[in-house]
Amino acid sequence: MTYIRYGFWAVVAVCLIAVGLANRAPTELSAMPKALADALGLSPTVTMPLFVLLFLGVGLGLLIGFLWEWIREYKERAASRAKDRELAALRREIASLKDEKHEGQDEVLALLDKAS
Repeated sequence: MTYIRYGFWAVVAVCLIAVGLANRAPTELSAMPKALADALGLSPTVTMPLFVLLFLGVGLGLLIGFLWEWIREYKERAASRAKDRELAALRREIASLKDEKHEGQDEVLALLDKAS
């Protein structure tokens, strides 16, 4: 299974390298339309290779997707924590009930009964 995983990541790496090599041309990224930038006197532009822009877009999309999924699963995580707290409380209650049941008995017999 490890070799399959390494093989998969090797194929992904080759594909990313191929995309990077095919899209090396410099591209100008503008934050505003030219007419609006001229009217405001601002011209926030960046020149970078196209593959960097593509990879940043994919990375940003993944980041937004992971964040969205983390927020969406909040209810499930909260319910799981509540169940964990309830389970811990029930285990404490069982232990205290076993202690009460064996009060006044022989300690060895009480320990053996608790273990079962």
